[in-house]
Amino acid sequence: MSHGFFNVPKPCNEPVLSYAPGTKERSEVKAMLSQMRGQLVDIPMFIDGQEIRTNNKREIRVPHDHKHLLGHYHLGDRSHVLKAIDAALEARKKWKDLPWQHRAGIFLKAADLISGKYRAKINAATMLCQSKNIFQAEIDAACEFADFLRFNVYYMTEIYKEQPISAPGTWNYLEQRPLEGFIYALTPFNFTSIAGNLPSSPAIMGNVVVWKSASTQVYSANVIMNIFREAGLPDGVINLVNVSGAEAGKVVSEHPDLAGFHFTGSTEVFKSMWKAIGDNIMTHKTYPKIVGETGGKDFVMVHKSANPKQVATALSRGAFEFQGQKCSAASRAYIPKSLWKEVREHLVADLKSFKMGGVEDFRNFINAVIDEPAFNKISGYIANAKKDGIEIVAGGNYDKSKGYFIEPTVLLVNDPHYTTMEEEIFGPVLTAYVYDDNKFEETLELLDKTSPYALTGSIFANDRYAVEKAYNALEGAAGNFYINDKPTGAVVGQQPFGGARASGTNDKSGSKLNLLRWVSPRAIKENFDPPVDYRYPFLDAE
Repeated sequence: MSHGFFNVPKPCNEPVLSYAPGTKERSEVKAMLSQMRGQLVDIPMFIDGQEIRTNNKREIRVPHDHKHLLGHYHLGDRSHVLKAIDAALEARKKWKDLPWQHRAGIFLKAADLISGKYRAKINAATMLCQSKNIFQAEIDAACEFADFLRFNVYYMTEIYKEQPISAPGTWNYLEQRPLEGFIYALTPFNFTSIAGNLPSSPAIMGNVVVWKSASTQVYSANVIMNIFREAGLPDGVINLVNVSGAEAGKVVSEHPDLAGFHFTGSTEVFKSMWKAIGDNIMTHKTYPKIVGETGGKDFVMVHKSANPKQVATALSRGAFEFQGQKCSAASRAYIPKSLWKEVREHLVADLKSFKMGGVEDFRNFINAVIDEPAFNKISGYIANAKKDGIEIVAGGNYDKSKGYFIEPTVLLVNDPHYTTMEEEIFGPVLTAYVYDDNKFEETLELLDKTSPYALTGSIFANDRYAVEKAYNALEGAAGNFYINDKPTGAVVGQQPFGGARASGTNDKSGSKLNLLRWVSPRAIKENFDPPVDYRYPFLDAE
């Protein structure tokens, strides 16, 4: 075997293509949309490199056109989870010993496939299955996913390079071992990049994975698995199962070889899994590492010195891109009375210009929410607000006859603790609270104590003293804090993402902090001249 100190290509963020009329990428993705809409897919599970099908099929439909059937996926049961665990543990024997540069080569190739050959397909799949417009799909499925893989490979090498010092006569070194057992990755519907990152980041570090994607994201998850397979990922390293969350969670939480849990999703599911793992801690061979990014009740705090048009634009984008179905989406805004009239005018004008409809028409800024349960939950908040006499500044309508469409809605409340100021809605609903200009500091304190979440938030101010006050007062309120910017759009390598409190463990996806959770370090000391006498000099006689 040959040896060397290898350097991987230094990563840079994948450029976001414009998809403007007349561009090559626009015609390619439109052709792919047409092609994929015209096919009925049959999506299996992937266990030990085998495509597993059952007699229990579930439909996959387009959220913005729910009468259109894209195909079916095969639903498994606990037996499939157990088979996936067995396959992962068997694959671990060879995967953990594969030199790291070969693992790097697989995932670097996958990144190139995503940004090249599969770009149109993974974008089109995300657009159809998750109802994202082309720009939201591009920044997610193509760019961020490729970024995760390239940057994580680079961070892996940085972790391996970090070594201790050595005293004369000794040599100290540190190795990073994959965890003993398997990792369970449970991924959400809203980001294809997250669905790809949660199983691949532990695998990059030499771990084996059982992956369950959200049922509403199976369509694009299937594309991800085909990319990994084409990139050369060995059988059994990542196993994709389509099983109910409760059933899969019970199996993995009770399994003695569970070594880690990588999660993005709701706070309730994360808490239930944490409890299940804790309840079974005497069964586990090691303490499972639990990493989760959950909900948010993300804020935009505005000072009287802010630019109203900038604030309105941040709210228009931050609250309503991808129909507010981002854990980082702006959901509550605190606006000074002196600016409210102008901010409102700009915001209402923006919302009136929004076009809403299917993703196939690139003029549509707003598309559908993910499914009927989400539609019912979000529209229920709007209906209750109307019943409670809350002022509807804009929007307020919804219709699921063709697709799950909800108008971007802005509510104005007098009570800063009204339901929509405190509870996560995960949809296109923004609630504004107008405060007296001279109560800026009191409102900062109010904001900090209003929500149990602490994911993202922003301050808009041209007064630097006001920025500094918000910066300090809201220290614990957001793991990603923005100054004069919307609270969404974290970029891998630039803004490591995650929050604390009820928003998760803040292990910062898109940074080496996350990868460190998937290794178990071993420190080695070699003594070149071992002593031959136990006696120390202080024992000598006077």
